[in-house]
Amino acid sequence: MNPFAERVLDLVERIPPGKVMAYSDIAEYLGEGGPRQVGKVMSTWGGGVPWWRVVHADGTGAAPDHVQRCLAHWRAEGTPLRGERVDMRLARWDGR
Repeated sequence: MNPFAERVLDLVERIPPGKVMAYSDIAEYLGEGGPRQVGKVMSTWGGGVPWWRVVHADGTGAAPDHVQRCLAHWRAEGTPLRGERVDMRLARWDGR
């Protein structure tokens, strides 16, 4: 695992329950990479961190085949939702 991947995973582990960050938020927070690079890290090594807290900028979950798993995690954590997507206005975490 490379240092960028370690920084991504460390940040994802710090996202509080009920909050999310978009792939682009993570790249911007770290000041490196981009949403695609963050996505690659998550798809390769993200299984051991709360991956459901990393979403697309429109509030949709990681992949269409994970929608039900994401919804179950989000509901259990009390993440604000709008239908089957995260309400980004209420749930976005800024890293502080």
